[in-house]
Amino acid sequence: MRCLSWLERAVPLALALMLGACAPDEPAPARLGLRLAPAALGASISVQQHLTVERAGKTNDLDAALEVDGSRVSLVGLAMGMRVLSLDFDGRELREWRHPMLPSQVRAADVLEDLQLTLWPVAEIARVLPAGWKVEDKGLRRTLRREGEVVATIDYSGTPRWRGTAVLDNLRYKYKLTIVSATN
Repeated sequence: MRCLSWLERAVPLALALMLGACAPDEPAPARLGLRLAPAALGASISVQQHLTVERAGKTNDLDAALEVDGSRVSLVGLAMGMRVLSLDFDGRELREWRHPMLPSQVRAADVLEDLQLTLWPVAEIARVLPAGWKVEDKGLRRTLRREGEVVATIDYSGTPRWRGTAVLDNLRYKYKLTIVSATN
């Protein structure tokens, strides 16, 4: 019988503790379900990112590799050097792989929605929003509203939006996501 190394025992526990902070305390309203075509981004990108999630007084970090081209969105998330989440979206089907210890509340569909809300052109997002929803850009800030109430804001450090830092403050789900993209 093989004994587990300290790393093999520690990673699942750390992963559960780290990403469990993303779980809502109470049932939240349904997500938008954005599923914009990869080509609607209007660019091909390949970038490494460091993500920091702040929720309920806790901060958690994740590294990610993001690739988008005209036909596909691919993202691999790493925690403590171990792959914990992969998503692949071809514009029709979203496929995900999850580490067995990843909390069920962390869903690839939600990651894709935050990604598209942050990076895709505002006109493409506005085109698919349900009635009562509005998105607008003013300078380096994007604001998403439902029935006039601010649901989320995204502040950018510059353009294009996948370079530098983007901070998504989701008031509806009570978390802040800071995305720091490596510059080439």
